[in-house]
Amino acid sequence: MRVTWRAVELRMLLPLLVLVPLGFAVTHIAQTGRLEPGPLGLAIAYVALMLLAHLALVASGFRGDQLMLPLVGVVGGIGLVILNRLPQELAGTSAFGIQLGMAGTQVLWFAVGLVAMLAVAIGLRDDGILRHYKYTWAAAGAVLLVATFQFGKEVNGARLWIDLGPVQFQPGEFIKLVLVVFIAAYLAEPIAIPPLPYLLPMLAMFVIVMAIVVFSKDLGTALLFFGIFLTMLFVATGRRSYVLIGILLFLGGAFVAYKLFGHVRVRVDNWLNPFADPSGAGYQTVQAIYAFGRGGLFGEGLGQGLPTINGVLPIPFVQTDFIFAAVAEELGLIGAFALLALMATLVFRGLRVAVLARDDFSTMLAVGLTASLGLQTLIIVGGNLKLVPLTGITFPFVSYGGSSLLASFLMVGLLLAISHRSARDVAPPRDQP
Repeated sequence: MRVTWRAVELRMLLPLLVLVPLGFAVTHIAQTGRLEPGPLGLAIAYVALMLLAHLALVASGFRGDQLMLPLVGVVGGIGLVILNRLPQELAGTSAFGIQLGMAGTQVLWFAVGLVAMLAVAIGLRDDGILRHYKYTWAAAGAVLLVATFQFGKEVNGARLWIDLGPVQFQPGEFIKLVLVVFIAAYLAEPIAIPPLPYLLPMLAMFVIVMAIVVFSKDLGTALLFFGIFLTMLFVATGRRSYVLIGILLFLGGAFVAYKLFGHVRVRVDNWLNPFADPSGAGYQTVQAIYAFGRGGLFGEGLGQGLPTINGVLPIPFVQTDFIFAAVAEELGLIGAFALLALMATLVFRGLRVAVLARDDFSTMLAVGLTASLGLQTLIIVGGNLKLVPLTGITFPFVSYGGSSLLASFLMVGLLLAISHRSARDVAPPRDQP
């Protein structure tokens, strides 16, 4: 196996050696007023994980995209600094007698996610198991969806979690991955007469989305699933009429759901006018708006934002649903835009992988995975800014949560695997990104 020196990737990772520990140190000084190590061990562990992932790619002779890992590292580093700044008792885990706070648990999940990403990127050299077993993957997704409906645990009015004793996971994060694989394999098949075979899955997807709204009360996942499907459908067919039909179906279904189901009506009414009940249903949204206002252009500074109210943070579930508002308050509009620019660059690299892919299935798979990461970011940012109704969607690599991190890393692993297959038959004259 020939070693491929990934110089571009290494150069892009080197700033993490300074920025993440510096972010931890600045936050600690702002909160305690003392210059001392604080929890720098977590920052060092995080940087070490990223460098080890790079070394694993180098040792395996990997020739895929060289910017994705650094982009994920910087985005995840920003999220980890913010999570470390928040009260650690907001979340955490306990295993084998070891108690980890929120930031420590996030680093643990980063380790698990990186291992999964490397396993997929390096080990998945043939996509046959994805392409040829699409109906098996679809059945697995259906089982997860039904299990969520039947046994899911309701949090914040949405049934998103399945509780397995000491471990909780969010099936929707993995269902969207299975969904992308199935749609990519379906749309990549040559079809002689396109309209009916494409429209029937659209109707089936519409039924699934409406079932999610009705049974799990999760508007965000429903919107994400349908957005991914319409994006992939447009790329496969180039027909704007299909996308228009899909949008009209979704809007019509959303209107019916608003009239029939109280939880949908509450979410929409709160989106339209959160100040109608600022201390009740609209409390999160109102506090997020205030957070953006306090942040201004340059932010309050790391560790100096999010003033507590009676000893409690002003935004409930800030570590998950409203992490973008926390970033904007502490780092300002400039910091928030920088985070979005990093995610936009990650989306660009994903689309580049799709363009360079060697077959239709790989192209469609890369488009779906990239659309998932991009749309998920837009939905949570829109919910924080009151541009769309509030959802339970998480910010990829930034929000706290093991299920979200693991699913996002699996997506990046698949994108890396596709980029490697596209590049393995080409011998570039120099190390390129």
